[in-house]
Amino acid sequence: MPRRCPSCRQTTIIGHGQRRKQAHDEQHDWIWVRRGLCRPCRKTFTILPSWSPPYGHYSFPCRQQAWKSRCDTGGSWEQCAPHTKDPSRLPDPATLRRWVFSKLLSLCCGMKASWPCSPACRNFFLAPTILAWDWMAAGRNLLLEANSP
Repeated sequence: MPRRCPSCRQTTIIGHGQRRKQAHDEQHDWIWVRRGLCRPCRKTFTILPSWSPPYGHYSFPCRQQAWKSRCDTGGSWEQCAPHTKDPSRLPDPATLRRWVFSKLLSLCCGMKASWPCSPACRNFFLAPTILAWDWMAAGRNLLLEANSP
């Protein structure tokens, strides 16, 4: 658990229990995530695993599976739905379209930021990370992590 508070920059975060979060993919339905508390700031923080996006109900590998399925088959949105542990929790076709739009927007931003593309950055297009899925969120998260111990 990180101890440095992103708001006040002091090492004052202490454990504050756990909560459940949806993280649908082939291995997970719900996961337990740790929470932290900064008493001077009176703020709580949720510490997420790297494969679970903030505010997302589906994991990055699940989104990556949908992207690959869409690229490989080119079928309908219903056919591109990824496999989940609970078959009744498949993402809606509108959700799949939103994921693809976010990925394409991120790819455009990534291409602008790293033009001309080196051989090392070609792997970026296949990455299931937050950088490949949500460029704006990556900017917010990287700012906080740069100041972490």
